[in-house]
Amino acid sequence: MTSPNEPVQPTPFSVAQPVASEVKNSGQTSSQSRWLIPALLFLVACALAVVFWLPSQLGREPGAPAAPVQSSSDTVDQVPAMPAADSTEPAASPWSDAQQARLRTAAQDVLAQLVELQFALEERGADVWAGAELETAKAAAGRGDALYQAREFVAATEAYRDSLTQLQAIEANIPAVLQNALDSATAALEKGDAQGLEPALATATLLAPDEPTLAQLRERAAAMAPLQAALDQAEALESAGDLAGAETALQTAIQLDPASQRAARALTRVQAAHAAQRYQRAMSEGYSALDEGRFDAAASAFASARKLQPDNPEIDAAVTELRSTQSAARLRALQRTARDLEAKEAWGDAVASYEEALAVDATLVFAQEGLARAQPRARLDSQLREALAAPERLADPAVAKNLEQLLSEARGVTPAGDTLAQQIGQLAQLLEQANTPVTVTLRSDQLTAVLVQRVARLGQFSEQRLTLRPGEYTAVGTREGYRDVRETFTVSADQAPAPIFIACTDPV
Repeated sequence: MTSPNEPVQPTPFSVAQPVASEVKNSGQTSSQSRWLIPALLFLVACALAVVFWLPSQLGREPGAPAAPVQSSSDTVDQVPAMPAADSTEPAASPWSDAQQARLRTAAQDVLAQLVELQFALEERGADVWAGAELETAKAAAGRGDALYQAREFVAATEAYRDSLTQLQAIEANIPAVLQNALDSATAALEKGDAQGLEPALATATLLAPDEPTLAQLRERAAAMAPLQAALDQAEALESAGDLAGAETALQTAIQLDPASQRAARALTRVQAAHAAQRYQRAMSEGYSALDEGRFDAAASAFASARKLQPDNPEIDAAVTELRSTQSAARLRALQRTARDLEAKEAWGDAVASYEEALAVDATLVFAQEGLARAQPRARLDSQLREALAAPERLADPAVAKNLEQLLSEARGVTPAGDTLAQQIGQLAQLLEQANTPVTVTLRSDQLTAVLVQRVARLGQFSEQRLTLRPGEYTAVGTREGYRDVRETFTVSADQAPAPIFIACTDPV
C-alpha cells in the first residue's frame, strides 16, 4: 500500500483482444452463405444440450444461476490462473475485463486531477496555511489508493473524488485566506506587532507574490520602526504638555507611513487638543485685554479663538461683552471729553461729543442734557466770533443793531466764562466805536457826479464833508464821455482819514 503523501501510480492495463475464432471477415464472399443454416442448427443443438443435459451432469437444477466472479480483490494486471482439468467454472470474460478497465480508467482520470491540484496547492504553501485540510484530503486519497489496489475501482473513484473535492475547497478558499493574511498584516502594522507581521506577509507572498497590496504592506513594514519611534516621541511630548511638538512629531509619522491609521488617529486627537489649548489661551488673552481696556487686543484675541472654534457660542458672548464694555467706555470718554470742552468754552466741539454719544445710545440723559446746554452756547459763540472777525460790517446800521441784540443776549448768559466775557467786551467796544461818527472830506472837479454807496448821492462839487460811522465805504464817480471811477476808503474810529479825491479824467 502506498503512503498517503505519495502519489498513486496507476497500474497499466491493456484491453483483452478477442479470440481468433470470434474474428470474422466482413468481406467474405457469398459462397460461404450456404453453410449458414447448418451452422445455426448446430448452435441450437448445443444450446439445448447446455440447458437440459449439462445441468443434469453437474448435479444442479436446470436454469440455476452461476456463482458471481470475485474480481474486486484482484489486481488489474494479475494474470488469471488456468482452470484445472476437472473445473466447472467458465474462463474470465473479455467483456468483464473491459468493464474493469473502464472503471480503472475513470479512477485514474480523477486521480490525475487530484495529483495535479495537490502539487499546485503545495507549491502555493497550502501545507502552511491549510495544513489540516490538506492532510484530510491526502488521507482520502490514501483510502482511494487502498481501494484501487484491491481492484474496487468504483469505491476508489469515489474516494479520489472526495479528496479532489476537498482540495478544490482549499483552492476556492485561497482568496479568503489571502485577504485574511493581508488583513492580519495590516492589523499587525497598526499595532506595531513585528512578530505577527512576518508570518502574515509570508503567507500572502506564497499565495499571491504579485499582489499590489502586498508591495504596499512591505513598504509600510520597512517604515514600521521609524514610525514607532516618531509615535513614542509624540506620546512623550504630549505627556509633557508640549502639544505643538507632539503634533509635529505625528506629522513626521504620517510622512513615514501615510496609510497608518494609528498615526492618523493620534494626529487628529493631538490636533484637537492643541486647538483647544490655543482656543483657551486666546480666550484668556481676550478677557485680560478687555479688563485692561485694550479693546483692539481683545477683539484680535477673540477673532483668533473664532478661527479655532467657529461655532462655539462662548465667543459670541465674549464679543457681545466686548462691544458692551467698549461702548460703555466710549460713552464715558465722550462724557468726560464733552465736559472738558464745556469748561474750555469750546461749545462747538462739546456739541459734537454729545451728538456722538447720542448716536451710540439715544436714551443717554447726560448727552441729552449736555446737548441742550451746549447748542445755544455754541450758536452764540459762533455769532460772536463771526462779528469780531469782520468789524467793518458794523458800518451798516442794520448789522450794528443786530449785534447790539446779540451783545445783550451774551450779557444775559450765566456763567459767562472767560472767553464769553472777553467776547462781550470786544463786541461792546466795536459797537461803541461804530456808533461814534467820523467826519470825512471828499473832493472832486465839479464835473464828476459822485455817489457814496449806501450813504448819499452827492452830485458835482469841489469839496464835501460827510459824517460817517467807522467802516469801509465805496465812492463812485461818473461823467459823460469818460470812464467811471471807484474809490474804496476805510473810516476808522481812532484816526480821521485823509481827504478823498474822486474825478473822471479818462475819456472813453
